[in-house]
Amino acid sequence: MADVANSSSGDSVTDRLVRVLETFTPTRTAQTAAEIGRRAGLPSSSAHRIVGELVDSGLLERDDDRRVRIGMRLWELATRSSQALRLRQSAMPAMERVQARIREHTQLAILEQDEALFLERLSGPASGSNVTRVAGRLPLHASSSGLVLLAFGDHDLQERILASPLPPLTRETITDPAALRRKLAEVRSLGHAVARGFIEAVSTGVAVPVRDETGQVVAALSVVLRRDAPVEPALVELHAGKREIERALGFRG
Repeated sequence: MADVANSSSGDSVTDRLVRVLETFTPTRTAQTAAEIGRRAGLPSSSAHRIVGELVDSGLLERDDDRRVRIGMRLWELATRSSQALRLRQSAMPAMERVQARIREHTQLAILEQDEALFLERLSGPASGSNVTRVAGRLPLHASSSGLVLLAFGDHDLQERILASPLPPLTRETITDPAALRRKLAEVRSLGHAVARGFIEAVSTGVAVPVRDETGQVVAALSVVLRRDAPVEPALVELHAGKREIERALGFRG
């Protein structure tokens, strides 16, 4: 791209590009250049120039109404040699089996910038309520997947989250650092997390850790059940699924 210098405000071109791309969300998939500029906090001229260059490169695309969307080339680049793609591909057969047996939402999440980022979600017509989306994020303290990733994460991550605000999503969400510390110890001891009503009052999340060939926890495999559903059948399937994924990733523990 032609403009590689810092802007008059001191922002680098990379910072401005990231801000433009971050204006897209799972529910905001098409925007005008003016809307992008306003949401990214950029002058109109800069926004139109950056959007135009991204469209020219194929990273963004314009539809017939002149609204802008994420381009296929960005997806193509993101999936090349991606560890997340390898993980998702390794997990899909096991996830399909878990979903077929439990018949509830089955999900795969990784740790990304102190949040749980969901790589995949499989659902069926009988599945209950679930706020998770593919490429969506949830707080680590408020979801079963997040609790697993946090419990098996490094000490610095845990202390950083424990020292941060813990906003409630429901009345059941853990918001007290001492209570969260106890919950993380429980997750490590049991080898799974149960989050009953943490995100939605009507749902229970159940998650287990997934390890790669080095033995490091790299993902959480989870299901979302109805609030009062028994968790034991789900745990049986989740542990079987995680072992299958771990074998595919090369873990021999």
